[in-house]
Amino acid sequence: MSIFDNPDEFYMREALRLARLAYDDDEIPVGAVVVCGDTVIARAYNQTERLSDVTAHAEMLAITAAANALGAKYLTGCTLYVTLEPCPMCAAAAAWAQLPRIVYGAADPKRGYSRFSPTLLHPRTEVVQGLLADESEALLKDFFKNKRI
Repeated sequence: MSIFDNPDEFYMREALRLARLAYDDDEIPVGAVVVCGDTVIARAYNQTERLSDVTAHAEMLAITAAANALGAKYLTGCTLYVTLEPCPMCAAAAAWAQLPRIVYGAADPKRGYSRFSPTLLHPRTEVVQGLLADESEALLKDFFKNKRI
């Protein structure tokens, strides 16, 4: 797939690649990518187990890395791609970072921000839901199924 065919799908596939790395590290398989213009400026996946840090979600790590890459706390002009709907903590971080666009794969009906605080994001933030959701959901279901064995 070329970036020119469908940029959103291209970047979400990169987030899925990172989610698979999380899976391989026995982390909940969520991956995130921050893109500014046509450039990936940050990549991350969940590392809550590795870092013994409940805040080490893929989105939080990616937002921090993107801010460091830009040398600025605001990520205006950037898009966050993440394989799972952000939780309220990550959505709030995205709002504080002034991310104008978020694209996510699987919905999270138990812990996603839209369940608890659907107005948490800035009103002008564009949200694209469900991109490659089936692949994201399958990875998560497989991970938790293997945890129950």
